[in-house]
Amino acid sequence: MSKLVQLYSAALNGLQAIPVEVEVHSTKGVKTALVGLPDNAVKESLDRISAAIQNTIGTIPSQKYTINMAPADIRKEGTAYDLPLAIAILTTGGQIDNDELKQYMLVGELGLDGSIRPVHGALPIAIKAREMGLKGLIVPLDNVREAAVVNNLKVYGAHNLVEVVDFFNGKPTLQSTEIDTRREFAEHQASFDNDFSDVKGQENVKRALEIAAAGGHNIILIGSPGCGKSMMAKRLPSILPPLTLGESLETTQIHSVAGKLSKDTSLIAQRPFRSPHHTVSDVALIGGGTNFQPGEISLAHNGVLFLDELPEFSKNVLETMRQPLEDRHINISRAKYSIDIPCSFMLVASMNPCPCGYYNHPTHACTCTPGQVQKYLGRISGPLLDRIDIQVEVTPVPFEDLNKAPAGESSATIRERVIKARAVQAERFKDYPAVHCNAQMPTKLLNLFAQPDAAAAKRLHDAMLRYDLSARAYDRILKVSRTIADLDGSPDILLRHINEAVGYRNLDRSTWGE
Repeated sequence: MSKLVQLYSAALNGLQAIPVEVEVHSTKGVKTALVGLPDNAVKESLDRISAAIQNTIGTIPSQKYTINMAPADIRKEGTAYDLPLAIAILTTGGQIDNDELKQYMLVGELGLDGSIRPVHGALPIAIKAREMGLKGLIVPLDNVREAAVVNNLKVYGAHNLVEVVDFFNGKPTLQSTEIDTRREFAEHQASFDNDFSDVKGQENVKRALEIAAAGGHNIILIGSPGCGKSMMAKRLPSILPPLTLGESLETTQIHSVAGKLSKDTSLIAQRPFRSPHHTVSDVALIGGGTNFQPGEISLAHNGVLFLDELPEFSKNVLETMRQPLEDRHINISRAKYSIDIPCSFMLVASMNPCPCGYYNHPTHACTCTPGQVQKYLGRISGPLLDRIDIQVEVTPVPFEDLNKAPAGESSATIRERVIKARAVQAERFKDYPAVHCNAQMPTKLLNLFAQPDAAAAKRLHDAMLRYDLSARAYDRILKVSRTIADLDGSPDILLRHINEAVGYRNLDRSTWGE
């Protein structure tokens, strides 16, 4: 006697989940056919499922199974289909008696002992299940907290195959998990181990980092080894404004697809800080691969991407960042897929000024020739530097000054000023939902909100001619000066604001370091 069973699982396409209808038809025979464009991991699932069922439920009835995964034009990848396939096969064999299977979506990898192991992308899958109006979603127990963030959907976390079988047979083996998203978000607001009070001296650098945080500007720190570039960069998240709930959900979704969430994490409440090594590949940085994975720039979405020793990154890797830095999203097109993924991050970079590291050092002699210095600086292309709003020279603090210097201003104090400046920007851009801070202003909004007064405009004009700055550098100076004015509580961009902003274009000057 033949039997047809249908239920839902899901495939991931970037940050979106696509419903996959799993159909299992059983009839007399011994052959099993799996169709619907499965990859090798899905094909191997039949062996895992067979072992898992034999070790928990019993033997699979010896029949001919035709398994279809629709839509058939989308490639099915990974191990998340193990659980729905097992449940469908058991239903055709009579071990499960339930007419509402199609009201549930299931994902999970099976171990040979019947345990259910975590999968990637539980959060976007839960969002899709709610959109479809399904009764519930069954996920591995390790994924239940991230999926339960989605309200108005019953999410069940299962430890093993037997629990799911018993659940569909009417036994109360699974309980839905509910999370108060707003309370969870409030309880996990960021706390920081690193604080700017640990930094003695370097007031000009801390001021530049405060401006960068207040306006969302990209920043590069140039200085000799040991002057504190990395130390200060790692403290930048402590002065950034807290994530909004919307930003938290968006960030969590990316980390869910990448499989970066721990089983105890439901929401990412702290801005990401990603610091890839300079040997990173372009695929690892921007995302992609045979099976799509978000790259470092997307994992840093709504947070900070820190590139230490910037000239040591390969030229190809650095140039791939130019378009994402400008557009704040990236479209990755491959033979098998085309995916658009957000990557709105603050770039914080650090570098030595030359190969030996001591060019322009006040006390330590540089051993590099002028040609070596220029070649080293030339590893950072002009178009990439144009996209970095603030360029700061970091000089070492003498030991005697370090010993006498009082503790610096705390991160909490600086953060209050940053939040106040961001509130001004939120009010300014309330009619422009795609713009959240000054660094994101397009030319149209620059003309509306970042026009300097007469004296400041003349100073900017003179600087453009003197330093031969590009049109993009002109826009960067206006954006930075707008942020400085916001921190100053000034509605207008004045001469002192332009002067400070121009001072943050050091690397644009051919005479830098002389």
